[in-house]
Amino acid sequence: MMHPSTYLNKVLLGSSQGALQLWNIKTSKLLFTFPGWLAGVTALQQSPAVDVVGVGTATGRIIIHNIRLDETMMTFTQEWGPISSLAFRTDGPPVLASCSPQGHIAFWDLERRQLIGQQTHAHSTAVAAATFLHGEPLLVTNGADNSIKVWIFDQEGGGARLLRSRQGHSAPPTTICHHGNDGKNILSAGQDGTLQSFSTVHERFNKNLGHGSINKKKEKKKKKGLSYEELRLPAITAFSSAAARQSDWDGIVACHRGRRATTTWNYQRCTMGAHHLQPPSCRRDTVATAVDITSCGNFAVIGSSCGRVDVYNLQSGLHRGCYGNDDQAHAGVVRGVATDTLNQLTLTTASDWLLKFWRFKTRKQEVELKLPAAPASMMLHRDSGMLALALDDFTLLVVDTETRRVVRKFAGHHGNINDMAFSPDGRWLVTVAMDCTIRTWDLPSGSLVDCFLVAMAPVGVSLSPTGDFLATAHVDSLGIYLWTNKSLCGPVGLRPLPADYQPATETLPGVTADESEQEVTSEEADDAYQSAEQLGAELVTLSLLPESRWKSLLQLDNIKRRNKPVAPPAAPAAAPFFLPTVAGLTPRFTSPTATEQEAQSKLLSWGSLSQRSEFSSALLAALNSQSFDAPLRLLKDCGPSALSVELTCLSPDGGGASSLLLAFIQMIDSMLASGRDFDLAHAYLALFLKLHLRSLTQDAVAMDALTRLSSRMEAGWAGLRASFDQSLCLLSYTKSALL
Repeated sequence: MMHPSTYLNKVLLGSSQGALQLWNIKTSKLLFTFPGWLAGVTALQQSPAVDVVGVGTATGRIIIHNIRLDETMMTFTQEWGPISSLAFRTDGPPVLASCSPQGHIAFWDLERRQLIGQQTHAHSTAVAAATFLHGEPLLVTNGADNSIKVWIFDQEGGGARLLRSRQGHSAPPTTICHHGNDGKNILSAGQDGTLQSFSTVHERFNKNLGHGSINKKKEKKKKKGLSYEELRLPAITAFSSAAARQSDWDGIVACHRGRRATTTWNYQRCTMGAHHLQPPSCRRDTVATAVDITSCGNFAVIGSSCGRVDVYNLQSGLHRGCYGNDDQAHAGVVRGVATDTLNQLTLTTASDWLLKFWRFKTRKQEVELKLPAAPASMMLHRDSGMLALALDDFTLLVVDTETRRVVRKFAGHHGNINDMAFSPDGRWLVTVAMDCTIRTWDLPSGSLVDCFLVAMAPVGVSLSPTGDFLATAHVDSLGIYLWTNKSLCGPVGLRPLPADYQPATETLPGVTADESEQEVTSEEADDAYQSAEQLGAELVTLSLLPESRWKSLLQLDNIKRRNKPVAPPAAPAAAPFFLPTVAGLTPRFTSPTATEQEAQSKLLSWGSLSQRSEFSSALLAALNSQSFDAPLRLLKDCGPSALSVELTCLSPDGGGASSLLLAFIQMIDSMLASGRDFDLAHAYLALFLKLHLRSLTQDAVAMDALTRLSSRMEAGWAGLRASFDQSLCLLSYTKSALL
């Protein structure tokens, strides 16, 4: 369907039978029927010329037709099958772009009526749509390969080249891992066979390392008759990366589905490396299943389906040895390999239910552990030396590589465990499984502290080295999802979850569920831990107000003197432009009336001064009920200047009364007795005595109350001083004693 330019309320419809119909959508009437060209219409596009449209058919024929005169102006034929999209160039040259389901784009010159260029393999799948930017030599295309590309026409002869692109995986990713120590880049391998890097900062930092090829030299000759698909390697099943020596040589090693040889990749050059790491002698049906790169970035340890574990040098790509007797490390398929931080220890596990410890340099076996079930995968946290094993019976084992013993066992998943990741400090273990749950296990307490459900089963997980983001990949989903670590944003109570805990379903991005989000938010608000106002009656509790609200109360006079303007405000230089005048023949200015003079008076009446503030009224009411929470709450809301005004108005000279002074003293006494807001009590009392000490000395009742308050303050300070001295003594002993 297309709206012809300048045709008001009219649309042009194309059918699979080949006919075109022009309809008026306002009156719902059929205006004209074009007989067509004996082929189904697959594309309609308005040309820069009025009344002229481009029609693409299922047979690859392109017709430039005038719909006002019902005349065909010219035709072209595309040999790549049906026309998927058409686009006319609008910046001058009369060029038409036609797209095909094979991902190719052809460019036609409408003046010379001939093909002037073609862009093969512009997309790996069918080109869904193409359009020229208005008035610019730029063509924007997108396809089912999850990419959008911009082509610029600046080549000799009118050819186009790729200017910029944004693309992801055309098939769901299967393996993800953070690359580097800053946690800003995520390496992802998908079922489409590509290896890509996604940035968590901005999309312009994304990288596409490309598709692996069997032979890079043959790949350069693919245009000379070789098949494009035959040179491609199958999808990556496992990979390992190290940023230590990536500027010197390849720092990524990948295993491919059904292949014995592993490939190397260079992250900085965004290309596949030159080495194919292959065991020197093994069966033809051997497949590489596990890989790990040492922390120094010099060696790669690769496990195979025949039980071999080989070591390669990444700089030269040479084979440096293998583990075990008769080049056989295990009697089954190797499921995981790992090396420690100092290249002293190599750990391998296989389907023979064994976990083996080897010396990295001598490649001699030290210890082996019998596992309760066949392992599915393995993950080592090098800093803490904790090794996590996912077993086929849906349980998890954590092994201490120093003591060579199982220290933790977790059970709770109801499906195959697909992937796992350690937190940077090694305290948490995050696991994902086919039961659509993402669980977080706390290793020190040995308990489950977080669990939630997702709509699609997660197949990969990676926790950033900084601990701020958790990345997950899911079944039948092309994207990588990022989860925020809530413990970095605020206090989170990590309480062990019960055995019968029913996890809540989290909505993935792209699906709106306002009601469920509100329910989860309310539940989280109910479960959030709220600290008590005071932990104990014998303790002193400080307020949560900033120091600027109470620390400068005694310096208000100095602050006002410092902020006083240097010169008084200057009078206006001239009278207003328009002055009020009296109507008449003689121009006269009006004089202000008596009511206006009273309104402009700067003297306040005594009635306005005699009114008590809200704080004074609340203080008098609290004197009878002996509950001073309300006036204290009002004082906390006041700034330093407003607080000074409130305390000044308590005296009889400021419009208050002696009872208000006594009530304020009792309020401070109750604050000290309860031990709450200890800093505010002393700051308020200091300002109160500074303002009213002279008038208080003439009131016997107020002096008795101040005497009792002084004794309470001395007793409180004595207890605090004893606690301070004890703590300082213990601290100095701990720092100086030879333990």
